[in-house]
Amino acid sequence: MNAALRTTITILAVAVAYYATAKVGLVLALVKGQVTPLWLPTGIAVAALLMSGTRIWPGIALGALTTNLTLGTGIGATIMITIGNTAAPLAAWYLLNRFGFQQRLNRLKDALLLVFAGALGAMLISATVGTAAMKIDGMIPWHEVPAVISVWWTGDAMGVLVFTPLLLTLPRHWRASPRRMVEGGTLLVVTAVLASFVTMSESRLLFLVFPMLIWAALRFQHAIAAPCAVIISVAAVMSAASGHFVASDLLTTMIVLQAFNGSVALTGLILSAITSERNQARQAIERACEQLAETVARYQEEGVRKRLGRVVPPGSPAS
Repeated sequence: MNAALRTTITILAVAVAYYATAKVGLVLALVKGQVTPLWLPTGIAVAALLMSGTRIWPGIALGALTTNLTLGTGIGATIMITIGNTAAPLAAWYLLNRFGFQQRLNRLKDALLLVFAGALGAMLISATVGTAAMKIDGMIPWHEVPAVISVWWTGDAMGVLVFTPLLLTLPRHWRASPRRMVEGGTLLVVTAVLASFVTMSESRLLFLVFPMLIWAALRFQHAIAAPCAVIISVAAVMSAASGHFVASDLLTTMIVLQAFNGSVALTGLILSAITSERNQARQAIERACEQLAETVARYQEEGVRKRLGRVVPPGSPAS
């Protein structure tokens, strides 16, 4: 398969994945077609750019355009929103690479870059451009502009924080021992059951999911912490969309929901990165100690040989 064909297939795959997850996001909207607290396509777009490079940007644009055409907005607004949806992931790609981001997410620096540059910073572009398009198209009045920007921004940012780590780290974690696979699988199942219960319950026991998330981050880092964060966040959004995870009004519901999802994403992302960094430091110290021990042992062995007279000077008799 030549490079051009591979690129074309990747572009089409990104477009399909963008469109499919967009439709899922719209189904889970708190207000049909309007308020989406977890926009997964942004996570796919940023991860695809980081893994495949900027040559796949047409896939993002095609997926965004196809999605926006189904929403009933005017052609001008559709084009503007598509431009914003494409420009924001490209900006995230640029900022992350500009500051030395590593896709393994095994440093605290990488986790913080993804939060502040990839999510909070870059996603302001799509929120601002999209809101401007809606205002120009007459879809919203001036007094709603700040609220629309904030909702759009947090939804896109959550898509990056929740979904991008999963896509970036998943390909490296296919192999594991049977015991660890059983432990990881059990942890995912328990997290799913627990998240469904606490988000649907009226008792507001949301804190119960954090021990599972911390366990996943400490034991498996991103391999299990990332899917746990996705499971918990999706469960919270589904609960809110079905009318369970709600407060006195829509704005308060969005604040509580995004605060919860943000706490989940940050806990899994940052704790996994810190644990990975600590493990790398321990392994480096262990290797240095092993090398030092080998060096000391070699010098001691040479010293013993000399003391025992095993190093015979040239020209001396054999006995």
